[in-house]
Amino acid sequence: MVIKKMHDMGIRSEHAYMAALGSIGLSIASWVGSLKMEPVGGLARADRWGIFVGQWAPTFFGLGVALSHYEQHDGTLTATVHELREQKAG
Repeated sequence: MVIKKMHDMGIRSEHAYMAALGSIGLSIASWVGSLKMEPVGGLARADRWGIFVGQWAPTFFGLGVALSHYEQHDGTLTATVHELREQKAG
């Protein structure tokens, strides 16, 4: 139900995968930023920021897989995937 609603809103699996990759980069950036800008907290605080943001990536990857699965059943995957499937069958 949630995945269908996201699909209807125009969110595709590629969007979720890009968000996951972006969150990995943001995790690294938040760790480095916290380490440099918050000397009081030190390494432990930087680690907590990095881990907090790093938890987003698996969620976005999971949404991407769910959206991809829905797109396969809905028939709205990109043409290149369908072409590969036809080549395999033919």
